[in-house]
Amino acid sequence: MKKLVGFNKGVNLGGWLSQCDYSTEHLNSFIAESDFKKIASWGVDHIRIPIDYNIMQNPDGTIKESGFSYIDKALSLCERYNLNAVIDLHKTAGYSFDKGEQEKGFFDHEKYQELFYALWEDFAKRYGNSEKIAFELLNEVTDKEFSKKWNEVAKECIKKIRNFAPHTVILVGGYWNNSIDAIKDLDPPFDDKVAYTFHCYDPMIFTHQQAWWVDNFDVSKSRTYEECGCCADNFIRAFKEAYEIARKNDTVLYCSEYGVINKASAADTLKWYKDINKAFEHYGIGRCAWNYKEKDFGLSDKKLEGVIEELTKYL
Repeated sequence: MKKLVGFNKGVNLGGWLSQCDYSTEHLNSFIAESDFKKIASWGVDHIRIPIDYNIMQNPDGTIKESGFSYIDKALSLCERYNLNAVIDLHKTAGYSFDKGEQEKGFFDHEKYQELFYALWEDFAKRYGNSEKIAFELLNEVTDKEFSKKWNEVAKECIKKIRNFAPHTVILVGGYWNNSIDAIKDLDPPFDDKVAYTFHCYDPMIFTHQQAWWVDNFDVSKSRTYEECGCCADNFIRAFKEAYEIARKNDTVLYCSEYGVINKASAADTLKWYKDINKAFEHYGIGRCAWNYKEKDFGLSDKKLEGVIEELTKYL
């Protein structure tokens, strides 16, 4: 794969079908047609739809058609506003990047892996015949110890998907929450329609300043962009090794999440987007900003009103 066509600049719809209260009221109202219209006006070519398995799948593996109706709605609006879509499984039975979800056992128990395969087979049957849709297998594998098993599970899942979606682009990320440093430990792509994905929130002391959920290092202080030593060259250096690995394996990189917490100033957020954009453009990396609204990173939220017109030039 020389280029990820149709997935160059995107925006995440986090908080709609994932990381939410799952109430019918929320699912019906959090994202509307006006949101798709606004996203399209920003000049992007796709959205990413994070999805939690329990909206789509019962504990016994049977399908919830009500859950798939939301994806159908989103894809219909994508068609209307000329947007492509990444379907991202944000949480699966037995696993979540968020320890608070109490999902455990995925990498140790075949029953959870079979539920994972079954759900992806269903996605493939429904959405596997469109070049405008890509699949992202699983959001943010956490621990490095899962790496070997994750490579095995991802390969088996892709095999099953290919029975129904032979040409769909599939995105696979590594451990440490889709760290770019984990790309080196991913297996070579299963076929020529598999790309490597990563997330970038560097430096975390800036992008996650005052984030209450971060507990592995100190982000308690408010910091300016300059205080964190940020610059475009840092991103270019950070992406270089993974870019070379992707080239060696005849595939490409895609950044499925990147963004800045709303605790940072609007002016500093704009500076960060400008610099990371230079690195994306330098390597030709497709990307999808986190997040369209709310989840502490909302691009459409009030705080960024004064800079959003310029900022969207650097998505």
